[in-house]
Amino acid sequence: MKSNILLLAALLAAAACTTPDPVTYYPAKGASGVNPDTHLVLTFPEEPVRGEAGFIRIWDARSGECVDSLDLSLPDGLTAGRTYGPECDYTKTPYDYSRDFVPTNKNTLPGTPSGEAEPTPRDMQLTIIGGFTDGFRFHPVIVHGNTATIYPHNNLLEYGHSYYVTIDPGAIVCGEFGGVGKGKWKFSTKAGGPADSRHLRVAADGSGDFDTVQGALDAVPDFCKDTTWITVAAGDYEELVYARNKTNVVICGAGMDATHVHYANNEVFNPHPLRVKTNEWPGTFPSRRAAFMLDNCDDIVLRDISIATDLFGQAEGLLLHGERIALYRVRIKGSGDALQANGTVYMQDSELIGDGDTILGRGSLFAYHSKFYNHGGPFSWVRNVKPAHGDVFVECHFEGLPDRPADYGRTNTNHGTAYPDAEFVVIDCTTRHFNPQGWSAIGEKSSTMLEFRTRDADSGQLVDVSKRHKYSRQLDERRDAALIARYKDPAFVLAGWTPKEP
Repeated sequence: MKSNILLLAALLAAAACTTPDPVTYYPAKGASGVNPDTHLVLTFPEEPVRGEAGFIRIWDARSGECVDSLDLSLPDGLTAGRTYGPECDYTKTPYDYSRDFVPTNKNTLPGTPSGEAEPTPRDMQLTIIGGFTDGFRFHPVIVHGNTATIYPHNNLLEYGHSYYVTIDPGAIVCGEFGGVGKGKWKFSTKAGGPADSRHLRVAADGSGDFDTVQGALDAVPDFCKDTTWITVAAGDYEELVYARNKTNVVICGAGMDATHVHYANNEVFNPHPLRVKTNEWPGTFPSRRAAFMLDNCDDIVLRDISIATDLFGQAEGLLLHGERIALYRVRIKGSGDALQANGTVYMQDSELIGDGDTILGRGSLFAYHSKFYNHGGPFSWVRNVKPAHGDVFVECHFEGLPDRPADYGRTNTNHGTAYPDAEFVVIDCTTRHFNPQGWSAIGEKSSTMLEFRTRDADSGQLVDVSKRHKYSRQLDERRDAALIARYKDPAFVLAGWTPKEP
């Protein structure tokens, strides 16, 4: 009898030891060849909850050193707008983009100020992305359904290393999940970087050279003269993207409906500094509020991809600062200022979805055969200064809501500036649910607000322009033929640049 009892106990113990873990891990336990920019993903049998205390840590398996630590007791970011005092103004000193090395979380303290900004407080989650030392607020854990994705601080994992992850009890709560102990979740990274540094592959499932778009952009040297192709596979990329000083880069997705890059970011969550306003004049402090930011980047192509912010407010989906940036078949979703365009920007066969001003910028934008959707309000707040042109649209579509008709834009007086050089030109476009006045406000008569042959999207008939704003002008097919032809030429608008899709 005693032997039978002992045998039964042994069998039960063995069964307990072999009970499968109900949690699925990515990277898998014991995985090798992992990209250093990987996220950590846990999939549970039921929906987990992010805890409000405890640590998630990544350790070097050989040295035992803690290489990253996420303190879940810290709030992710601000949830209410800040009050700015009279000392907050546009910087009078051009922003310095030069750097001798690329700062990362490994070699620089997040929150280190740049420009005229004060240090970013370290009382919330803070990470350096793309070398921007002031740092970004971010979500260390994001839960969707039964999946919890952990976002380590950027650029801390390295090639050719083995790591293990520990998760304190209560850091992620789900049923009987009690965290992850030392040595239970191990993985090792690839021995080295991509074989071809000018052709990089991004795939969310880890099958490419990088898991993230940011990881690929980080691999491009500053001011690289050779073209770097970054292919982003179909998938969902929930990440905050910021790149600085990148040149000659082509980013190719698998299609607007297939490759989706997005993040929950806005001016409240990642505000500008308390004493420095952002992006009013060339060379001023970069904004942190967009989901995808290309800052001081030239000769960039984005194509066959969608980019979005998941928050409302002042929240660009895409913020561009640079020369000769081209978008082909790109869908952008934002709020407030859905697209900020500074420099020279070309759009073709693309879509922009937003509210508020939709397009903001002090640069030149040429849009061809693209669609613009607004949830009510102006489509733009153009702030170009001569000799730079403003926003020009050829064969595009503008659409508001049935109960909230939209208009082309406004150039209101803003802190004493009414943008006398503002330019907004519309040629052979269609409209739906549109304000008969055309423009909601034009601050100066000297502004160039031109329109030619706008048609109703449903009837195909020319729209009634009798109530258009008095500072706008309708172009005449014969009298203005030469002017119309010039505005149809991207090179005329974009400082001599004629875009060609690579």
